[in-house]
Amino acid sequence: MGDTYTVGQYLVDRLRELGLGHLFSVAGDYSIEWVNSYVEKSDIQVIEEVNELNAGYAADGYARLKGIGALCVTYSAGSLCATNAIAGSYVEKVPVVLINGAPSIQKTLTFEQTGYSSHHFISGRETDLQVFEYITAAAVRIDSPHLAPMLIDYALTQCITERRPVYIELLEDMVDLQCARPSAALKAAPDISDEDSLNQSIAQISERLQNATKPLIWIGVEIDRFGLHDQAERLIRDLKIPYVTELLSKAILSEDDVQFAGVFDGKSSSPYVQSLVKDSDFVLALGVWLTDINDLGWPIDLAKTAFASWDTVKYGTIFNAQVSLADLVNGLIDKRLTCKAQSLPAKTARQAPVAVPAGEITYQGFYDFIQQQIDGNTIVGADASLNYFGSLLLEVGARRGFIVQSSYSAIGYIGPAATGVSLAKQDNQRLLVFAGDGGFQMTAQCLSTQTRFNLNPIIFVMDNGIYGVEQWLADASVFHGNRPFYNSCILHRWNYSKLAEVFGCQGWKVDTYGELEDAINGAKENLNSPSIIQVVVPQRSIPNNANWKAS
Repeated sequence: MGDTYTVGQYLVDRLRELGLGHLFSVAGDYSIEWVNSYVEKSDIQVIEEVNELNAGYAADGYARLKGIGALCVTYSAGSLCATNAIAGSYVEKVPVVLINGAPSIQKTLTFEQTGYSSHHFISGRETDLQVFEYITAAAVRIDSPHLAPMLIDYALTQCITERRPVYIELLEDMVDLQCARPSAALKAAPDISDEDSLNQSIAQISERLQNATKPLIWIGVEIDRFGLHDQAERLIRDLKIPYVTELLSKAILSEDDVQFAGVFDGKSSSPYVQSLVKDSDFVLALGVWLTDINDLGWPIDLAKTAFASWDTVKYGTIFNAQVSLADLVNGLIDKRLTCKAQSLPAKTARQAPVAVPAGEITYQGFYDFIQQQIDGNTIVGADASLNYFGSLLLEVGARRGFIVQSSYSAIGYIGPAATGVSLAKQDNQRLLVFAGDGGFQMTAQCLSTQTRFNLNPIIFVMDNGIYGVEQWLADASVFHGNRPFYNSCILHRWNYSKLAEVFGCQGWKVDTYGELEDAINGAKENLNSPSIIQVVVPQRSIPNNANWKAS
């Protein structure tokens, strides 16, 4: 290639500039030239994945910690397999770049004009582009080297501005063509607040905070997505009032904070948190998204809750549009507000549970036991399953130490997401993830990629033989009686620990607390591959904080 600067190099350089250190890729002939000739020769490490869905989940997990993630696949047969992962990233505002290697202009024209089809074609040049237009912040097709820099810059700027996935369709014959070099560095477009709306919101919220006798702050996921951790902590410290999070924003601030009261997730919250929310006379919800997963069975009191999210402030009948969350938080800090004094959450050390070594493991007993394995260097992840409930009440000391996809809630997410998190986390951190057996069956090949690259998450598969959370959502009373589970919720049971022999990692099957302790100790010593711990629990056993839904 000599001194010639090409489209392929441009895309690599821009991704590296944004902080990308790993690219998740599945080999395909339309994309392989770019990966082999450009990515492999750069500072970006290629992580060869086993399928496109896992690659998408891995890129999502990676982006949640690094601020950018990327995967490269091939046209239609590959890219369309990744749509579920990209949809989840779109819903949860995760900045992922999907690079789709596409057939050349010549192949496209031949197909469109004569009907002679190259492999993977469906209906010509628009198929994949149109699909991803619905679930990305930008979708571009690179079919001109002269326009490539502008289109790539547009897509990547949208990605880091909107914190949502983007789609870049890179034609195979564009990769080696000459283009202009990058000029200025890419940066996110600044938020623009309407001055009147912003000032009104600051004044209204300030008045309520100062007049309330029991104000409460509810920290939501947008604090994390927009990097407002320090500002949120500053506001909380200044106000000297308690705060809660939601499941989607659990542990985005350290849960060791003296003002942290717990996770508010409706009736699945701790009794203390439920009482705190109920008794509060003003709740400031910063970046909170209302979903049926974070108000479980609890009617949100909209008359006393001010929601600042989605660039708006909503409080009772008040609606102020075009209010940047960052501007609002900074404006409240500048006001130097004082609130009426109130007691902060009492922090009591959890007692290690008394578990009989030979005792049968229950769902709640497992989570009581696992708390002792979590310290300030632990990242925790939970899949869409009954593990939502158990993990919700765990105390996680690490800031940004909890990974969950609870808004989109695709079961099977957390296993392959653990691949990305393992590559993005700090070296001194260890990752524990909790998966349901049904979800794990969907994406179990994640063990292959993790073993190949010597990644060491500890994956607990809760083996109860059913799609527990689906049964719970449809009819929770089954867990409290003798009626049979729905046939559609019953799984074909696997011996999950034996998958370690297939993929070359380490595995344990545990039925008792003594076996669980031995397995965890063994997994902690295994630093060079994933550890899978198959935790057998009774079918009708569920976490205590899921018992409120009896029917």
